Amino acid sequence: MHIEDPCFTRFLTSIEKYDLPKRFTYPFYYQPHPLCMLAAKQLQNHLATQEQWQHNFGLSNDPNNIIGKMFGVLLVKNVQGELGFISAFSGKLAEQNHIQGFVPPVFDLLADDSFFLSEQMAINHLNNEIKTLEDTPELKILQQDLSVLEAEHAEQLSALRSELVENRKTRKNQRQMLQNEVDKTLTDKGLQELAQQSVFDKWRLKELSEHSQQSISQLQAKVKQFTDPIAELKLQRKTLSADLQNRIFNQYQFLNKAQEPKSLLDIFADTALKTPPAGAGECAAPKLLQYAFKHQLTPLAMAEFWWGASPKSEVKKHQQYYPACTGKCQPILKHMLAGMQLDDNPLTYNYGQGKKVDIIYQDEDILIVNKPTEFLSVPGKELSDSVYQRIKQQFPEATGPLIVHRLDMSTSGLMVLTLNSQANKYLQKQFIQRQVHKQYVALIEGLPLQDKGEIKLSLRGDYYDRPKQIVCHQDGKQAHTFWQVLERYPEKNQTRVLLTPHTGRTHQLRVHCAHGEGLNMPIVGDDLYGIRGQRLHLHAQNLEITHPVSQEVMTFKVDAEF
Repeated sequence: MHIEDPCFTRFLTSIEKYDLPKRFTYPFYYQPHPLCMLAAKQLQNHLATQEQWQHNFGLSNDPNNIIGKMFGVLLVKNVQGELGFISAFSGKLAEQNHIQGFVPPVFDLLADDSFFLSEQMAINHLNNEIKTLEDTPELKILQQDLSVLEAEHAEQLSALRSELVENRKTRKNQRQMLQNEVDKTLTDKGLQELAQQSVFDKWRLKELSEHSQQSISQLQAKVKQFTDPIAELKLQRKTLSADLQNRIFNQYQFLNKAQEPKSLLDIFADTALKTPPAGAGECAAPKLLQYAFKHQLTPLAMAEFWWGASPKSEVKKHQQYYPACTGKCQPILKHMLAGMQLDDNPLTYNYGQGKKVDIIYQDEDILIVNKPTEFLSVPGKELSDSVYQRIKQQFPEATGPLIVHRLDMSTSGLMVLTLNSQANKYLQKQFIQRQVHKQYVALIEGLPLQDKGEIKLSLRGDYYDRPKQIVCHQDGKQAHTFWQVLERYPEKNQTRVLLTPHTGRTHQLRVHCAHGEGLNMPIVGDDLYGIRGQRLHLHAQNLEITHPVSQEVMTFKVDAEF
């Protein structure tokens, strides 16, 4: 008897005209297969019309608790040979792990029979005990008294040290005067008195320090009677939390095509992180593959898309497709996809093959080149062909690092290189001191209301999804960009803009254009922060430097080809 799979979804429209994928999706850089896009569209229609559950994606006028969400679809074939798809969401949806029609989590922490709930109760009990002890009125009074006492003694010590410094200056002057005294007896007597004063001052400082420390120590001992039990409870909590976390990681067992299970602990043991990051295993991609392998569904292709408002730090656009993250998902998917034929990794393809690096200017010290798009500035992990490699081959007698600054692989335009160490050092100093002036031309998606403006959004690397950058006002590095409209193209809903970076952060212009607090208009063809196209429409058009030898201010310009 055939039992219907509750997560297997059939297509609502005919799929006869579509060819099946020849190999499975390379999940970290892909163009969605047409059947995956059809499945995603069907899921999106369901998300827009369903009334079974409520979740604020930020698509309505409700500004409270907005949480956009990543969804995934996996094109599969069941044991009957039927073609369909299964769906998943990352994390929780509508505060639930289980939603009808979506695959379940790999491990359900919130299940009634889960050890998590009972052990979490023990940790919560410790939290309550710690809070009760920390809120004890007598402890708060003692801590306040200790803080006041430490401040008073610090002020007294500071005042005495200042007084003793002045006393030393006075004694120094008096010693100099005594050196001119004719009567040696008076000189010796005066010097002896000054020495005694010096000893007395040192005694005063020691006496006050010891008295202060004694008073503080007595009060610290009283505070310690309360804080020692709190520290012991916190240590218990830390031990319980670590044990619970490891038990949870061990429960996340991921299958692959050969039905080989592997836990999160084992998967991340050989990575740089060593331990799994928070949320590992809760993303849509591993949930989809786990369900497929567990229920005899053959995976054919996969796609993930964002639904809802963008997070404050990242750049995520509604309904746009995104690859799996590298930090959390890559180690897991490496195991899960073992033995499957995957599409080629586009990031290992040399797009620069056959492209020429044009030299715009050359002398004995520097070179100005026009880097083509999709070409590395320096050798990468997978590819060595780069501006550096080409120039090194063309100028074998050059010394020093050659490279002074870089352009993103996808960005075209002007770069300065040096042919000797002295020139390199001089130009690097110019870049550090922001004495080099650069301007970029970009084509962006959208029509800005203003003609010009500036963007200040601090950036840092996305720890779990390199090489992407995120906006982080707390730990990010300051990034500042000026922008100006050059020409609007209303028929294409695109605008050509001039971008002048005041700082030079990684992906600064790309994030400042795409982020909601920036222009909120991605650069055309941006495969990281926008929609992938034939090329990234970003070009380093103007470059102004001071020559390292002649000290001449030199300006270069190469117009963008797009």
